[in-house]
Amino acid sequence: MKGHASTQKERNRMMVFAMLAAVLVVSIVANIMSGSVHISPGELLQVVKSRDITSTAGFIVWKIRMPRLIAALLGGAFLAVAGLLLQVFFRNPIVGPFILGISSGATLMVSLVMLTTLMLGFKSLAPFLTSLSALAGATITMTIVLAIASRVKNPITLLIVGLMMGYLCHSITSVLVAFAEQEKVKGFILWQLGSFSGFKWREIEILLIFGGIVTVMVYGLGKPLNAFLLGEEYASTMGVNIRLFRFFIIFCSCALAGLVTAAAGPVAFIGLAVPHMARLCFGTSDNRILIPGVMIIGAAVTSVCDLVARLVFSPVELPISAITALFGAPIVISLLVRKRVAI
Repeated sequence: MKGHASTQKERNRMMVFAMLAAVLVVSIVANIMSGSVHISPGELLQVVKSRDITSTAGFIVWKIRMPRLIAALLGGAFLAVAGLLLQVFFRNPIVGPFILGISSGATLMVSLVMLTTLMLGFKSLAPFLTSLSALAGATITMTIVLAIASRVKNPITLLIVGLMMGYLCHSITSVLVAFAEQEKVKGFILWQLGSFSGFKWREIEILLIFGGIVTVMVYGLGKPLNAFLLGEEYASTMGVNIRLFRFFIIFCSCALAGLVTAAAGPVAFIGLAVPHMARLCFGTSDNRILIPGVMIIGAAVTSVCDLVARLVFSPVELPISAITALFGAPIVISLLVRKRVAI
C-alpha cells in the first residue's frame, strides 16, 4: 500500500509539472505574439523558421520581444530560487530574497550614479553603468552579509542585520533623492520600479551563464537542504558542514537576487510568493522537487506579469513591480490568514 501511495504521489507531481509546463508555454507564445504590433501564429512560425530579422515581424520578435521574454523567464526563476533558499534558511515563510538588504544596496549604488555627477567620469561605460553599479551595490552588500553570517549563528540576528542594512541604504538614497534634479529623480524612480524592457542578447548570455551556474549548484544540494529543514543539529549528524552550508545558502540567494536586480531593477514579491505556490501545488517540502518547481512557476508568473504590464494600459507600460505586488500581496496575506503553509 505504501509503495502504491508513493507511486501515486509521483504521478500526481508529474502531472503538476506537465500542467505548469503547459502554462509556461502558453505564456511564452502570448508574450511573443501580443503587443502594440500583433503577430499571427503563421507569422511567428515563419519568423522562427527563417530567423529573419530584416522584416518588421522578425525584428520585433528577435530584437525586442524574445530577449525581454527570456530575461523575464530567467529573472522569475532565479528570484524564486533565491526566495526558497532564504525561507529554508530562516525557517520563515514570509522571507523574500531582498530581506538581507541586497535590493537596497543595489538601489543605493544606482542612486549614486543616476542622481549625482559620477556618471560623467565613466562615459565609456554609460550604456552599462546602471547595471554595473547595481551589481556592485548588491555584491558589496552580499559581502558584508556573508562576513556577518560567518560570525553570527542565530538566523534571527542575521535577519535583523539585513533589515537594518536595508534601512541604512534607504536613508542614504532618500537624502540623494531630496537634493537631485527632478528629471534625474524621475529616471531613478522608473528604474526602481523594475522592468525587463530593453534587454540585449549579450545581457541574456551573462544572466544565463552566471545564474545558471548558481542554480545548478543549488539543485545539487537538495538533500542537505532537506536535512537543514529539520534543524542544524540533525543536518550536522547527516554529515553537513553547517558553517559552510549556511555561507553557501546566503551566497547563492544573494547572488541570484543581486544578478536579477542589476539587470532589471528590483522586482517585488516573486521570491516571496512563488515558493508558497510551489508547496501548495506539489504538496511537499522536498527541495529536490521544489527547486525545479519554483523555477517553472517563477518563470511563468513573471512572464505573465510582464505581459500584463505591457498590455493593460498600452501603449503606456506599467512597472513590473506594480503588477507582481498586486499578484503577490493577496497570496501572501491569504496564506498568513489561513496558516496552511509552513516551512
